[in-house]
Amino acid sequence: MQVEGQYTINAPVQRVWDYLMDPMGLQACIPGCEKLAPAGEDTYEATLKVGVAAVKGTYQGRVAISEKEPPNRYKMLVEGSGGPGFVRGEAIIELMPKDTNATIVKVKGDGQVGGTVAGVGQRMLGGVAKMLMNQMFDCVKKRIESGQ
Repeated sequence: MQVEGQYTINAPVQRVWDYLMDPMGLQACIPGCEKLAPAGEDTYEATLKVGVAAVKGTYQGRVAISEKEPPNRYKMLVEGSGGPGFVRGEAIIELMPKDTNATIVKVKGDGQVGGTVAGVGQRMLGGVAKMLMNQMFDCVKKRIESGQ
């Protein structure tokens, strides 16, 4: 399952980078994220409560940041499991200046799901993944642009 997105945030690249590296900011914007706690350098323990169609559940997992090239690019690895199954994915996040006060964020991700949640259908899961990614970056944009 692949997802891609591009978002423009009206803030300098460094400010966007700093926000994306802040676990408290991310916890506030990741849909269904109940916990994002440090578990080592650039690694976090996560608890997510998400639902796809009739399949809902709580996932325990890990989020790791790697291949950092501040403030331009990083890779995010996510893995989790719960009652409805498991999810694994990785995304490349790139930040490019649009101008001195605006940043273009490009996201390209790939993920796999298994268990009951996989029975929902790959086509639907791709749409759900894109919707969740859009919700997250809409939140990031609003919080950065409002100075939160």
